[in-house]
Amino acid sequence: MTEKNAEEKGFQVKDRRFSARQEEPERAEKGESAATGEEQETPPSTPEQPSRADGSPLPEISFSTFVLSLNSSVLVHLGFLSDPSTGQKQKNLPLAKQTIDLLGMLEEKTVGNLSSEEAQMLKNILYDLRISYIRVLG
Repeated sequence: MTEKNAEEKGFQVKDRRFSARQEEPERAEKGESAATGEEQETPPSTPEQPSRADGSPLPEISFSTFVLSLNSSVLVHLGFLSDPSTGQKQKNLPLAKQTIDLLGMLEEKTVGNLSSEEAQMLKNILYDLRISYIRVLG
């Protein structure tokens, strides 16, 4: 058989290991069961807004909220805020230091990738936390 004839006939190799995985999303879109291939009625999916235990919505996920959550964590470990799980104020200086160091690493690794507001916020938070840590060490 010449190359031209082989091209005209063509052939396709299907690996069943991968074709089953590729068919599952297609079936899911059509509402079919992956195991039976039968159609299933699927309720329309609506994006669920994450919420706190009290039902109030969580803040939008952003770099700022991430940094602020780490800030709150340090304040809990320094004993300035009550631990949300126990309601008690307890000091855990090694965890406070580790989280402050984590924020410092974040500041180093994100140089040039943050907006001026984000960079300034991170710088101010780090300064305040480092001073607070030193004061607690006393």
